[in-house]
Amino acid sequence: MKVKVLSKNEREISFLVEGTNYAFANELRRIMIGEIPTMAIEWVDFRSNDTPMPDEVVANRLGQVPLTFDEKAYELPENCKCEGKTCSRCQTELVLKKKGPWMVYSGDLKSKDKSVRPVFDKIPIVELFEGEEIEFEAFAQLGLGKKNAKWQGAVVGYKNVPNITINSRECTGESCGKCVEKCVKRNESVLTMEKGKIVMNNPMMCNACLQCVDVCPKGAIKVEMIEDSFIFNVESASGLSPEEVVVKAAERLEEKSTDLEKSLGKLK
Repeated sequence: MKVKVLSKNEREISFLVEGTNYAFANELRRIMIGEIPTMAIEWVDFRSNDTPMPDEVVANRLGQVPLTFDEKAYELPENCKCEGKTCSRCQTELVLKKKGPWMVYSGDLKSKDKSVRPVFDKIPIVELFEGEEIEFEAFAQLGLGKKNAKWQGAVVGYKNVPNITINSRECTGESCGKCVEKCVKRNESVLTMEKGKIVMNNPMMCNACLQCVDVCPKGAIKVEMIEDSFIFNVESASGLSPEEVVVKAAERLEEKSTDLEKSLGKLK
C-alpha cells in the first residue's frame, strides 16, 4: 500500500491511497467520521434565558460548536476512573453571561481550561435585544461521532482514481475541443487543448461525470476507475487538525484489526 499527500491546509487534507480495496477505504472513512474522540458541549445549565429561543435550541447550537482540547488531559467518560460520574479528567466547564443588545458568538464562551476553546470565534449562538439576558454553565466532554454528530471528527469523502485514455485518431474534426468545454472540472484543467490536440493535465480532479465521453465520437475518450486506488478528501469538523484525524483513524483501524485477530485466534 502506498500513501501520498496531494494537498493540505489547516482544515483540509487530500491524499492518495494505492494498493487497497473498497472495504479498507470505507472502514477508514467511517472511523474518521465516528470513532475519533473529540470535545463538545454535552450539558448546559441555564441560570437565565430571556431570549425567544428555547433553552433546548440554544443548548443544541452550543453542542455543534467544535472545541479544541488537550488529548493527554482528558478521557472518554466511560474510560475515566470516575466511571462516568464526571470529574476534571473527563469534563470541563465553560460559562457565559451577556446582556443585550448583543450578538452572542462562540468566542464569548469562557473556559476554565485554556486548552478547551471554540475552534471558530464567530459562530453565532443567539442575538440579545435590549433588556434580554442569558447566563449559563456548559460542560464539555469527549465523545464519538457514532454516538452524536456533534462529536464527528471530520467530513470525509473518497473516490476512485480515474484513468483517462485519449484516442487521438478519433478525436478529430468539428467535435474536437467540445470535451474541454463540456468538462465540469475545466477550471481545474483536467482536459486542455494544446496545438490542436486534447491533452490530459490533471486526471486526479476528474469526477467521472462522463460529459467528455458523451460529446466526443465513440472511442475518442475512455474514462475508467482504478479499483485499488482512492483519493480521500478530509475536512476537520472538530478541534483536531486533519492530519491528526487521519493518523488517529489509522491507529484505531490497527487496534480493531488486532482485536479481530485475537478473537479469531480463540476459535482455533
